Amino acid sequence: MKPYRIVGQPQAQLDARDKVTGRARYTDDLRVPNPLHAAILRSPHASARILRIDTRRALALPGVRAVLTGADFERTFGVLPISKDEPALARERVRYVGEPVAAVAAETAEIAAQALALVAVEYAPTPPVLDARHALKPTDDPLHPELKRADNLHKQVEQRFGDPEAAFAAAPIVIEKRFRYAAVTHAFTEPHAVQVEIDGRGNLTVYSATQVPHYVHLALAEVLGIDEHRVRVVKPHLGGGFGGKSDPFPHEMIAAKLALVSGRNVRLRFSREDVFFSHHGRHPTQLTMKLGFDPARGITALTGDILIDGGAYGSFGVVTTYYNGVLLQGPYPVPNFGFRCRRLYTNTPMCGAMRGHGGVNPRFAAEVLMDMALHQAGLDPCQGRIDLLHHANTLTVNEFRITSAGLKRGLEEAMRRSGWREKHGKLPFGKGIGVACGFFISGSALPIHWNERPGSTVRMTLEFDGAITVYSGASDIGQGSDTVLAMMAAEVLGVDLDQVKVVAADTRLTPVDLGSYSSRVTFMAGNAARNAAIRMRRLLVAGACRKLGLDEPVYPAPGPPADFFRQGQRAPDFEADDLGANPDYRDGFAFGGGRIRHLASGADVAWLDAVHAAIEGPGILQTVGNYRSPKLGGTFKGAGAGLSPAYSFTAFIVEVTVDPETGHVRVDKATCAHDCGFALNPLAVRGQIEGCFHMGMGQALMEEVLHEGGAVQNAGFLEYKIPSPFEQPEIDIVLCDSDENEGPFGAKEAGEGPLAPVIPAIANAIFDAVGVRLAEVPLRPDRVLAALRKQAGVA
Repeated sequence: MKPYRIVGQPQAQLDARDKVTGRARYTDDLRVPNPLHAAILRSPHASARILRIDTRRALALPGVRAVLTGADFERTFGVLPISKDEPALARERVRYVGEPVAAVAAETAEIAAQALALVAVEYAPTPPVLDARHALKPTDDPLHPELKRADNLHKQVEQRFGDPEAAFAAAPIVIEKRFRYAAVTHAFTEPHAVQVEIDGRGNLTVYSATQVPHYVHLALAEVLGIDEHRVRVVKPHLGGGFGGKSDPFPHEMIAAKLALVSGRNVRLRFSREDVFFSHHGRHPTQLTMKLGFDPARGITALTGDILIDGGAYGSFGVVTTYYNGVLLQGPYPVPNFGFRCRRLYTNTPMCGAMRGHGGVNPRFAAEVLMDMALHQAGLDPCQGRIDLLHHANTLTVNEFRITSAGLKRGLEEAMRRSGWREKHGKLPFGKGIGVACGFFISGSALPIHWNERPGSTVRMTLEFDGAITVYSGASDIGQGSDTVLAMMAAEVLGVDLDQVKVVAADTRLTPVDLGSYSSRVTFMAGNAARNAAIRMRRLLVAGACRKLGLDEPVYPAPGPPADFFRQGQRAPDFEADDLGANPDYRDGFAFGGGRIRHLASGADVAWLDAVHAAIEGPGILQTVGNYRSPKLGGTFKGAGAGLSPAYSFTAFIVEVTVDPETGHVRVDKATCAHDCGFALNPLAVRGQIEGCFHMGMGQALMEEVLHEGGAVQNAGFLEYKIPSPFEQPEIDIVLCDSDENEGPFGAKEAGEGPLAPVIPAIANAIFDAVGVRLAEVPLRPDRVLAALRKQAGVA
């Protein structure tokens, strides 16, 4: 059915004009009527008992309308049902510097600040746990005694497939190395903000800068002890998230509680320092990895022992613990594979999900070891990877279903465009070129909250005037998901993009969608929107048939996707009453140019006349589409982790210049090959890849959250170094199609997977430039210089 009118063509985002002209309204831009201004008192200690809180002087201050402490909240919360361990306000003890301890609401922000200074808190400091290895030690005072452990272990996962030890013993090449990674934060532009409206019946409308309105909705109702129907959560325009707004947060609970207590509307905005205190960024990680390699067979074994510093609370930590292990195998077959991953509680701000969740740090280690093995074997690092990449329609050793894989062709083209064969190992000292590969999920096959509901549901309406509205709970966080949903409708229904409106991320108006994380929105909400549009198309075909005096088409019953295979395992489950994933919607009619044409007879009717004919009975045309992931995976413990209906694949070839006198690394050029199935919107896909490179380059070369005694030392954009546009190199992008039957129009993810290979590609390029291997990220100039001096035998 290619070429298409809308999908596959570069499309500007629906909200692009509003954003560039300043019309877009973010959470703090909203003006709820007559609001109180909220402020939060934060802990100055990393670890302490709370002996006493006296709020009387704050309450007595004129203009103060409410003061809260931990005693006002009975329930803790968390994004994962298994880790609801975070209080809205600390109770009995504080666990990190910056933890909320008390909150006030006052008539002005100035009065609120004065009131905070009048809240008296008496602490008894206790020795903090500031390092993951320290957290492993036995203690009689764990951070979370409710776990009934004698240490600060939050989660441990061990999995083993095949016989890694026997494979290591037989492998011609075995390499083992230790790696370390600093904490990094998301550095989104818009700080956290929330505004709460309360009506005369105590119902709440919460406007929040969040990626997950549904989970915030659930958490608010539970923490506040009120019925879910009394809470409405709305996400306005969002100024970036990258995973950093994919949890419910204490400030959302606090603002809503202040509204309930005071009976007034409430607004609250974070400073940039507050954002760093609450950042939920990438986990600091210590990792020992071992790789067995046979030049004739490829990777024979891979194991990892991973220690991740989770900070004070759970967040997405259980998922992170699994992902650090199961995503380790990457884009290559690994017949013998095992890992142990442990997440520890420490007295630092908690870590959570960040772009490329769980896959970025282990991918760095695996790709550096892969590079070392290929060099030791005398093989070209780029061609060697191409020869080993996954084929389509294979099952990994831990039962990931690889349905499509198009990176081989893409990486071959990237080799050609970058001049790899002419440059690798042949450039002057100080200049180098490196390569790395990665893969990532296109949405998790399993929900966070166990249930049998679809992963995404979309409702679509078509009015008498031809206006199409798509209702989805999915959150557009800048990645362009609203545009993708509109493209689904416009393509299937044969209209222009500006005829489609999208209402999104409003829990009162839109169906449930689980949110923007794990690269799930295009794949899952896109499939749901496409199915809703197909059902709408069938209504219009019926209307056209009535106008033309034709019989309606008979539609075949849906069946499992053609590539759904289990290699002799149990049969797939499939919902026969559903359209399924990415169904063929050919029906004998052509839509376009404002008309609907019957292909066999050539008879046609105006599109709007077909709408009027279809709408005569019901008065409004409304359809629902959903997406339900196929049931995947094995029966072993933890088999669901990392499962996805499809996986994207990426490779980066990066050129660098290293100054041997200072250790400074400059990235000169990058060439990317990315298999996203079918690029629904090539403009958006390229933007995502460029953004991934920028973020990966920052983590590779400069970004790290620094702590001293548990306190963040660089809590601002002047101190926390991120690349500017001047550091961003030219990026040549190769989009490689693959035959993905499950994604909408064959699409897979593009917003997270391209980040993972950036960091090891830079490290491998540094090796090609100056001959040193670095194992600690960021690859700072002082570390490069120290490695060069060690190589030269200089103390």
